[in-house]
Amino acid sequence: MTGYAGDVSPQEAWSLLESDPSAILIDVRTQAEWSYVGFVDLSPLNKNALFIEWVTFPEGRINPDFAAQVEGAAADKDAPVLFLCRSGVRSIAAAQEMTTRGFTKCLNVLEGFEGDPDGTRHRGTVGGWKVRGLPWQQQ
Repeated sequence: MTGYAGDVSPQEAWSLLESDPSAILIDVRTQAEWSYVGFVDLSPLNKNALFIEWVTFPEGRINPDFAAQVEGAAADKDAPVLFLCRSGVRSIAAAQEMTTRGFTKCLNVLEGFEGDPDGTRHRGTVGGWKVRGLPWQQQ
């Protein structure tokens, strides 16, 4: 058992966000990642992603307010809530945590925003939201 509703590819996440008006996406990366690497752009769907750090920057500790922030932003505990991080690891922990708090459809976005490192240890070339050609922006 995964401890949450399951995993979806970036393309499946986009399709779910497009087809289900109640579905939301929460990017659990850090403020630094949003600022310097980029972020999901859901404006073509007339939606906005939510940005709630799972691990705080620069402290590198679990955000003690994470659950309360999600609960405040996502009132419907039965709506699909997709969690996204850099590579699909922190988002699993976030999905598991919110499942323990009564959210019934927590989904992890596989590959995350940047995907796994390539042979030269660079991200952004092997999988992930950006590589899959889904909308994103950079400040």
